Amino acid sequence: ELFMFIINLTYIEPLEAVEKHLQEHINFLNHYYAEGLFIASGRKNPRTGGIILMQGKNKEVVQEIIRQDPFYKNKIAQYDIIEFEASKYCPELKNILTNQFDGSK
Repeated sequence: ELFMFIINLTYIEPLEAVEKHLQEHINFLNHYYAEGLFIASGRKNPRTGGIILMQGKNKEVVQEIIRQDPFYKNKIAQYDIIEFEASKYCPELKNILTNQFDGSK
């Protein structure tokens, strides 16, 4: 069974440090989009951090993934993980979830 997670990143370093590691962070995001775990992501407005919406087996797996983020490794951001059970969602999202997680991953 898979659960939904909101990862709330809050920058703890100036934007210059964020920019310095941004491409590495994008590469990290792209990797987990390719794995089918990340669903949506983006920066907050105002730009104080970002949000990642993902699915995973449990919070431990999510924390393991976060530890690979260059923003985590370089102490650019702090991370709050919010787990929730999606009891309702649009048909398009259901198709994405059931197609990617039919037991093959």
